[in-house]
Amino acid sequence: MTDLFSALGDGAGSLKTRREEIAPGAALLRGQLGEQQDAVLAAVQAVTAQTAFRQMQTPGGQSMSVATSSCGALGWVTDRKGYRYVSQDPLTGQPWPEMPAVLHAFARAAAAEAGYPGFDPDSCLINRYAPGVKMGLHQDRDEVDFTQPIVSLSLGIPAVFLWGGLTRTGPVRRIALHHGDVVVWGGPSRLVFHGIAPLKAAVHPATGEVRINLTFRRAGG
Repeated sequence: MTDLFSALGDGAGSLKTRREEIAPGAALLRGQLGEQQDAVLAAVQAVTAQTAFRQMQTPGGQSMSVATSSCGALGWVTDRKGYRYVSQDPLTGQPWPEMPAVLHAFARAAAAEAGYPGFDPDSCLINRYAPGVKMGLHQDRDEVDFTQPIVSLSLGIPAVFLWGGLTRTGPVRRIALHHGDVVVWGGPSRLVFHGIAPLKAAVHPATGEVRINLTFRRAGG
């Protein structure tokens, strides 16, 4: 564990750099896990053992196809009351699991590599995608401070990331994401519409037949 944190550090250059600019303020960092893979996967497993994946309802009453879990001081939820962050898991009435240090450090390092030093996430939304599942175009706008970036880590089977514009009807770019890829966006791209195309069936040795996505945010003030 000491070697892991030494490798992560807390500033730019601590992750292996394979950076592609997507748009102003947005970067794709390819294959960032490296030797951290086992620790990251173990952390995700520990969180979801405490706070099981569940398919929440949208405000319109539809069941989400994506299964979710959360960790950190705040967790993202949706129900008929709307989309929001809360400090307790509504299923248990207990605080969300603490964000594992390895995940927090990974998110900080990825943000710094993409040009956002000092990122201090207080929420990690964990999404599980099975084949055929998708995420429609949406903006991340439930957070308090839009000056803070979004850091999104892909694990498991491949996905196609849909990257739109600041309006829902703008052109959409399709970006292939693989295990260990990270997308970071903020600044002028912070409110870009984005989503995931329906997943194709595949198997990955780390996650089996699913994709796991970790999205780190500064949700509170």
